[in-house]
Amino acid sequence: MCLKLAAVSQNINRFPESQTCEESDCLKASRFQLPLTASNLFSDESMAAEHNPLLEDFVFPPFDVIEPKHIRPAFRSLLAKLESDLVELETTVEPTWPKLVEPLEKIIDRLSVVWGIVNHLNSVKDSPELRSAIEEVQPAKVEFQLRLGQSKPIYNAFRAIRESSDWEALNDARKRIVEAQIKEAVLNGVSLEDNKREYFNEIQQELEKLSQKFEENILDSTKQFEKLITDKKDIEGLPATALAMAAEMALSKGHKDATAENGPWVLTLDAPSYRSVMQHARNRSLREEVYRSYVARASSGDHNNTPIIARILKLKLEKAKLLGYNNYAEVSMEMKMATINKAEELIEDLRSASWNAAIQDMEDLENLAKAQDAIEANDLNQWDINFWGERLRELKYDINEEELRPFFSLPKVINGLFNLAKMLFEIDVEPADGLAPVWNNDVKFYCVKDSLGIPIAYFYFDPYARPSEKRGGAWMDVVFGRGSTFSRDGASPRLPIAHIVCNQTPPMGDKPSLMTFREVETVFHEFGHALQHMLTKQDESLVSGSRGIEWDAVELASQFMENWCYQRDTLMSIAKHYETGESLPEETCLKLLSARTFRAGSLMLRQLRYASVDLELHTKYIPDGSETIYDIDQRVGRRTNVIPLLPEDKFLCSFSHIFADKYAAGYYSYQWAEVLSYDAFSAFEEAGLDNVKAVKELGHKFRETILAVGGGKSPDQVFVEFRGREPSPKALLRYTGLSPVTAEA
Repeated sequence: MCLKLAAVSQNINRFPESQTCEESDCLKASRFQLPLTASNLFSDESMAAEHNPLLEDFVFPPFDVIEPKHIRPAFRSLLAKLESDLVELETTVEPTWPKLVEPLEKIIDRLSVVWGIVNHLNSVKDSPELRSAIEEVQPAKVEFQLRLGQSKPIYNAFRAIRESSDWEALNDARKRIVEAQIKEAVLNGVSLEDNKREYFNEIQQELEKLSQKFEENILDSTKQFEKLITDKKDIEGLPATALAMAAEMALSKGHKDATAENGPWVLTLDAPSYRSVMQHARNRSLREEVYRSYVARASSGDHNNTPIIARILKLKLEKAKLLGYNNYAEVSMEMKMATINKAEELIEDLRSASWNAAIQDMEDLENLAKAQDAIEANDLNQWDINFWGERLRELKYDINEEELRPFFSLPKVINGLFNLAKMLFEIDVEPADGLAPVWNNDVKFYCVKDSLGIPIAYFYFDPYARPSEKRGGAWMDVVFGRGSTFSRDGASPRLPIAHIVCNQTPPMGDKPSLMTFREVETVFHEFGHALQHMLTKQDESLVSGSRGIEWDAVELASQFMENWCYQRDTLMSIAKHYETGESLPEETCLKLLSARTFRAGSLMLRQLRYASVDLELHTKYIPDGSETIYDIDQRVGRRTNVIPLLPEDKFLCSFSHIFADKYAAGYYSYQWAEVLSYDAFSAFEEAGLDNVKAVKELGHKFRETILAVGGGKSPDQVFVEFRGREPSPKALLRYTGLSPVTAEA
């Protein structure tokens, strides 16, 4: 789960798809020819649709009627209007809030909302027509963003505010906005000379194209893999849920007589299918085939991301040098709490703390495999780890993930989550289906109300995997942000609206979605991101919700909410049998809580591999040098993997967080924010988790600081206001069962 500012929309992801599944991810030269620019996009105004749903003054986006054919005329009209608004702003700008910030907010917001809708549909309702439309309008959208970001009249007006005698009179939020706008303008190339700025813009256009293609290649290569199984012996060990999913997939592929009991079955690389094979298939050769296919996604043929990665890294390095930096990581750190050195220090300290535990994890797996006379006992490989890890967890804690599914039905999990939010934050979350159009019949819509019953936010929830049209992973995305500038009545601010998107196990037959505990954690995590967006009290839209928060702090709220999954009362409130309503047995509950630290060292090292290779690629990689991107990954792997990576491991080709998202030189943010989130949760533990009064008081304090302030204050200041001191890593190490480290966030 993670935060992502996709172009101008705000999008927050859980984990790379590879991680959620493992546990929730090159353009030809002709593709770079810009089919549409801002100038020729505006040339034929007559084609702009008069009743285009993307251009309506909607309260809720008309997702049910938006089609790819609406995108080109919508952006033709929209960008022409925004260009006119920008020219007017530049002509009339004054270094005051009404004459600078408010009109700028409106321009930014309008583009953000419309592009956010299109970008969202691209993630959840992919089609060739939608891709084509986005590819056509994207260059003009990027051109306008660059034009806006490099506006010298706007930049100079912000500098004038910063240097004025009125500066000290501004509140914290407005100071943060001014300083961020100045910094972002510089990073957008506002100070570059004409020829350098032109090249900078060419780089940015190409990067947008490359990122889009990178994501498409992952989706296409994932969809490309299908494994037809006709002999049940080949999938021995797969639980009933996985067999039912595989049979349904077979039905969808034309195998009319497919059943869960007798097959045939079709396995895919989609998260629920992949995870089931890795954890439960006794057929080692099947595990190997599926694993090798998974780590090779988007690394060959028409969907090869290798040259795209090389090009992205080269362009980002050139971009950094144009701006006067040594590497792209230095650019990235300008908008973060950490520095490169501090991030590397945290990664290394956590690696050192995790290494011996991971060694012991591997020895435990080997011993179990030997005890069961497994042929692979003396040669465990990557496709064996999760299988034997699950067997060891079952043996050590007497917990079977599949047998727990009936206790984690989506309706009961959601009900328990909403009750927790009510207790902590004094809100009510109520179904509001039918109030807003949706893009799929499985999507639910909710209204969030305060203690007086007054609506304060809304959100969509799209829970299930749809491999044919929906990208993998899980994320929170913004539809509207809170802001007084967008008030409809001139008094109350516009209310925030969010999407929560997951890829969990869908309902099977007459059964609801029966979740793994990992899927439960993911829902809690994404809801935490949504709470950050929805419970903000910040009326300055440029710093409301997650906007304006330093990148390495945006996972605080989401990871904080995950911790509640391991609090006994919360767990018992969501763990009720979907048919009988029976609560999870107390003994099983305690075992599940004890299993929290199971293989913690190994899991931490995997995350540190991602964080380390990200920083290495953005600090030390030399384009066309002697060390390839895969050489760097292998080098990092030797320090973060107890058993070697496969020589043909091409995980980087599906690492969309850093190549198609905004986590480049920022993946360490997960670990940085973990220090903050565990420390924040430990405050509730210190107060007494069974002390309802104290928990409610702390929940109110958390809401009024961490959630309410948004980017209006620096994250370290907000954390101190909540916790009363600087953050400490002690809680992180204690909760994960790892040895002490010295680094602090």
